[in-house]
Amino acid sequence: MNTIASEDVAGHPEFRHLSTIAGIAVDLRYATPNNFVGRDLYSPYDCAWLHRDAACALERVVAWLKARRPGCTPLVLDALRPQRVQQQLWDALAGTDLQMYLAHPQRGSIHSFGMALDITILDEDGRELDMGTGFDDMTELSHPALEARFLASGELSAEQVANRQLLRDAMFQAGFVGINTEWWHFDCGDRNLVRQTFRRVL
Repeated sequence: MNTIASEDVAGHPEFRHLSTIAGIAVDLRYATPNNFVGRDLYSPYDCAWLHRDAACALERVVAWLKARRPGCTPLVLDALRPQRVQQQLWDALAGTDLQMYLAHPQRGSIHSFGMALDITILDEDGRELDMGTGFDDMTELSHPALEARFLASGELSAEQVANRQLLRDAMFQAGFVGINTEWWHFDCGDRNLVRQTFRRVL
């Protein structure tokens, strides 16, 4: 299997730092205590990286939003997540039903290849658009697959669903693929192909 240590990503031509991508905001939640584990999982590693393919796709997201919703900015909540951090998250949820929200470390999260993003959108005033739940809200309200049901029941508003759809439209046109359980998570291309052909960061 193609692998690379987190420490070696900075000098590797396959990866780009988020600071090289114009027009985005960055708030890596796992580099802060503001996440479901409640502690910084990334220090001392710099995880503000993407594979260059995903970085180019994110630039297409920026351009699309700029054309259709001027003033709105993509906010990156998680990008490269090394395998060792995926293991920490898995262990933190051991014995709970919440493990369903994580890729098993052996199979590998697409985040660990730098080919997945957790992302939302900031409005013209720099506030996160209301998506009906926060990031990493591990309840069914976060599931895109169930939005129609929650819209009908009034648990999600039309505006919240429209905001999620805006995010999906921006991501899908750039080549990202969503998942059924998290409105904020997008893979860059086919996850099976990524696992077979891309370099995993340990």
